[in-house]
Amino acid sequence: MNDSYPSRRQTGKPQEKRSLLERLTDFISPEPDSRSELLEILQDAHERNLIDADSLSMIEGVFQVSELCARDIMVPRAQMDAINIAESPDEFIPFVLDKAHSRYPVYEGNRDNVIGVLLAKDLLRYYAEEEFDVRGMLRPAVFIPESKRLNVLLHDFRQNRNHIAIVVDEYGGVAGLITIEDVLEQIVGDIEDEYDFDEESGNIIASPDGRFRVRALTEIEQFNETFGTHFSDEEVDTIGGFVTNHFGHVPHRGEKVRIDDLIFEVLRADARQVHMLLVRRDPLAGQRESALQPQGT
Repeated sequence: MNDSYPSRRQTGKPQEKRSLLERLTDFISPEPDSRSELLEILQDAHERNLIDADSLSMIEGVFQVSELCARDIMVPRAQMDAINIAESPDEFIPFVLDKAHSRYPVYEGNRDNVIGVLLAKDLLRYYAEEEFDVRGMLRPAVFIPESKRLNVLLHDFRQNRNHIAIVVDEYGGVAGLITIEDVLEQIVGDIEDEYDFDEESGNIIASPDGRFRVRALTEIEQFNETFGTHFSDEEVDTIGGFVTNHFGHVPHRGEKVRIDDLIFEVLRADARQVHMLLVRRDPLAGQRESALQPQGT
């Protein structure tokens, strides 16, 4: 029986000489092609300026989402910004303001016992109502296994209009959390919100409290000029790459590392790279240096 469309084996042309049109024809033919072949076609299309780099990156991100699971990009339990139900609003509201998230898991007793999710906007009622019951404000928490695929999770997020899920391990303990933004960033890259700064603000923004928000793509040379440091740019070009090398792995949000007299905290990161850092001087650096100096008699 003759095929409706010629297969690759029937063309008689070497793989490297087959045109983009021929490969696209193979792709839509009754014979299914592999994922690697599809990516090869798309990369070829990019090289021919048929699609731009951002489009190619997003398509590659879609494929990656179907291969990753919750444990790959979740915020680990130890780094979760969670609220203890035993604390009063006066006690945890400063924490909420500092972290600036829109949603917080709430636990009772220990972090394995998450009893709900508190929306930051619901805290406005604390200032408008005489009686404020935190427990009554909680939204139901959604629990998912570590092995849940991100493409399935994204579908669930959209279908159920949910934005956050608590990741649990095989024993039922809390392993971390994941948000819809975390999943989307695997496709479209870092998503900036109202707490991020725009392009016109520059790569390094100082805060009144002496801390600095630094884009991970800031060149080391610019960083050195701003902070008076002498970090080497021989191995990497950006401060994000420099900090990642010191961690020895791609760090998660909330991880910290001290380099010389600076403390770096990861504000944003995905499974592939760091996006934003919080940098501050170590207040104890001067005391440590003084302690190392010889003492006079």
